[in-house]
Amino acid sequence: MNLARLADELGLAPDGAAAIEITGLTLDSRKVEPGFLFAAVSGVKANGAAFVEDAKARGAAAILCASDARIETDLPLVRSDNPRLALARIAARFFGRQPETIVAVTGTAGKTSIASFVRQIWTSANEQAASIGTTGVVSPGRDEYGTLTTPDPIALARLMAELAGEGVTHAAMEASSHGIDQHRLDGVRLAAGAFTNLGHDHLDYHPDLESYFAAKMGLFTRLLPSGAPAVINTDDAWSARAIDAARQAGCTVHTTGRAGTLLTLSRLEHERDRQVAEIKTTDGIVRIVLPLAGEFQMSNALVAAGLAIVTGTSVRTALAALETLKGASGRLEKAGTTKDGVPVFVDYAHKPEALEHVLKAVRPFTTGRVIAIIGCGGDRDRAKRPMMGAIAARLADVVIVTDDNPRSEDPGTIRAEIMAAATGAREIGDRRNAIRAAIAEAGKGDTVIVAGKGHETGQLVGTVNHHFSDHEEVAAAIAETMA
Repeated sequence: MNLARLADELGLAPDGAAAIEITGLTLDSRKVEPGFLFAAVSGVKANGAAFVEDAKARGAAAILCASDARIETDLPLVRSDNPRLALARIAARFFGRQPETIVAVTGTAGKTSIASFVRQIWTSANEQAASIGTTGVVSPGRDEYGTLTTPDPIALARLMAELAGEGVTHAAMEASSHGIDQHRLDGVRLAAGAFTNLGHDHLDYHPDLESYFAAKMGLFTRLLPSGAPAVINTDDAWSARAIDAARQAGCTVHTTGRAGTLLTLSRLEHERDRQVAEIKTTDGIVRIVLPLAGEFQMSNALVAAGLAIVTGTSVRTALAALETLKGASGRLEKAGTTKDGVPVFVDYAHKPEALEHVLKAVRPFTTGRVIAIIGCGGDRDRAKRPMMGAIAARLADVVIVTDDNPRSEDPGTIRAEIMAAATGAREIGDRRNAIRAAIAEAGKGDTVIVAGKGHETGQLVGTVNHHFSDHEEVAAAIAETMA
């Protein structure tokens, strides 16, 4: 596409842009091909301006950079006061097509489940639907594992065009605070957005909770069109502020939960593997049976139903679909049952509030002990380590502290910071041995929670990602007890 067409409406086209054809976009100079626009933006680990010569040598046709970037090159420079924002809009223009209806959900916990649930609800309404997030991309034509909650703007724009080309008309995606703050979604044409909750997380990136919350609210204040629907869970400590932020941004606010106006949770009964609820709606009271454990999953399901409803799905169709939902991978997912009938759940809970929700979720149907395996990742927010240790000690009967993606940090130091607040906990550094110890100890009436990794299939030690799956290890441990 002509560089003038890509940049002119943004007020960024350099002299001679009309004569420059752009054949691709990239943030990585190593991936530059002849005719590419190289985005030399500043990142967490490196400044793209340092790689301009490498990009030129590989055939770059032009460079996108900050207005004040010091770059000496004879390549055309597309300068912007906000190059990340410019890149998102250029990428959307370059790749063009997007599904007709796209929704995004933000919050600390529940994003993956909600995106998956919205896709399933739309599918039940005979829409061609996709979900995009931490666990990857799922659509009628693909099921791909992913690693980023919100892909970079180029990958996201390319993905949207591919999905639209495959016939996908509806897409639900996660909107992480990093993704919003770094303008990864600014080229996505959103129809609606949602907020779930806010907890202690990512304070290695955001300076404090207020900044973290403000980044999340960017979904409403910057990304949604004026008047677009905003679906907000009412049952979180930050809900009222999220409602205010969305209204002040000009969104049409709809709420779900125990104090919800669109969908009101008026009655809830917990059973071992399901929940029975009565939901007050504009179409009367609807009784549903959600085939998932944990009140947080009911909360997620209602937000998902709300997103489907505000984008055109009927109330009855959306709520009926909740009765056939399948949980997202690694979200309070039963990975096996021991010979004594002990359920073993794998959950992605790697932040304080998420761990608390999971441990509380299994208590109603646990007649014996709750046995929890927990850990914390290295090179991440250290403040949450003692918080998670204290939560596990308070809500579980047996706590085993183990390793969970130590990355470049000393695993023993991470465990010690958790153990400092986990009164009575045991320390078993090797995660495989920790899982085996928990399952070997579990008896009738107990419940085992393996928290932290969820859907992940690797353990990051240093810079090496070793294959490791909690699901596989649980299955192997149970098989050993059966032998």
